[in-house]
Amino acid sequence: MGGAAYIDALVPSGTHRTRKTIPVTDVSGRPIAHCSQVPPLLAHRVIRDLRRSEAPGAQRRERALREAGRRFAEDSLAGLSPAEYEHLVSRVCGLPISAVRSSTAAIAAAAREAAGLVRDAVPAGAVTDAADIPARSAGAVWVRRGQVLAINAPGNHPAVHATWLEALALGYRVAVRPSSREPFTPQRLVAALRASGLRDDEVVFLPGDRATADELLREADLGIVYGGDEMVGRYAHDPTVLVQGPGRSKVLVGGDAMGAAELIAESVASEGGTACANATAVLVEGDPEPLAVEVAKRLAALPALPPQEEAARLPVLPLAAARAVESAYHARVGDGRVLLGRGGIIQELGDDSAALGPAVILLESPDDQRLRAELPFPCVWFAPWRPESGVEPLKDSLVVTALGCSDSVVEQLVGDPSIAGIHVGDRPTNQRSLGAPHDGYLPHFLMRGKGVIRS
Repeated sequence: MGGAAYIDALVPSGTHRTRKTIPVTDVSGRPIAHCSQVPPLLAHRVIRDLRRSEAPGAQRRERALREAGRRFAEDSLAGLSPAEYEHLVSRVCGLPISAVRSSTAAIAAAAREAAGLVRDAVPAGAVTDAADIPARSAGAVWVRRGQVLAINAPGNHPAVHATWLEALALGYRVAVRPSSREPFTPQRLVAALRASGLRDDEVVFLPGDRATADELLREADLGIVYGGDEMVGRYAHDPTVLVQGPGRSKVLVGGDAMGAAELIAESVASEGGTACANATAVLVEGDPEPLAVEVAKRLAALPALPPQEEAARLPVLPLAAARAVESAYHARVGDGRVLLGRGGIIQELGDDSAALGPAVILLESPDDQRLRAELPFPCVWFAPWRPESGVEPLKDSLVVTALGCSDSVVEQLVGDPSIAGIHVGDRPTNQRSLGAPHDGYLPHFLMRGKGVIRS
């Protein structure tokens, strides 16, 4: 491993380097860091220490989060300047450097605005302090469901770390177990939070294996996990765990929105096409082929470059991993009509890494289960849709962009409980807005209304 750096755990007693480490490699397979591996017993003790600590006051939380947002974007942390951090994340994740920079800005903004975002989620009939309920009256107090939150984080996109900052704004103590693929973002964020006024026993960074992740989720009061259908099934009936599963975001194109190719291409491929809000399916009222052809032309122009290059737009993986994704892609395509990606979806870069995608496939029915397929590169499935089909083919989507759709169709989309977000009009599926919840209000999982009656 030569001169590779060490990534230490950040525990209540400070920085901790474990005996066991694992290598963190870039997309060419080159080791660039040794990452500590916290054993389950230490994770158990850390959760105990977090639970014993006192929640910081609301004003201190807000000040610390605002300052952490600035530090995350501007300061050298954990031995890395912002530019060095973004370069490393691009190389280990394989995300285009422009996407990593966008994530830096998104995380910084989420930290600055976290206190305001959680206030927006307070029910209109609740207060945040029992003292605000007058004598001889009754009301509800908005309180935490627990004291400690565990995060089992993914490594596909750094922007996922923007979400759990709201838990700190609510007074939770937070333990983050990073992905072994990309530990740099949560390490940097926890370092920024500690440098901004949060104590070491309020937020911790605990890299470790699956056993450590299981211990954290078992011992914490609440947990958030990320993963595919297997992970969703594992925790679907556990009220203490919030599962962030596949996005399966989609675009629905009405009869008068056939000039939508640019917006669809952006929805599919923006920031490397690997995020849960990137569109993976498009349903078109009428014949989808003309629109699919236009989208394929735009996606075909995306360059295959190393991820750290300014013009990079496609995700990059180690060559062996890229070949595995390509095999999964071919297995999925079956009898689908391939407009882009027929000869394969990997483009070797000469350093044992390969860029992935893009691909465009036509299907014959809105009921085709391949519309639910989600692969880690810009890959989109087109199918015809009729108003009589309703919203059934669009269920279980993180985001649906509705273009040229009638008010009645939009109302059906908004009313469907399996669709988390609706973008009406020319709004790409991946467009972020701090004013709109990503997947419902996180505080509605972390908090509850407690009835209080005063005599």
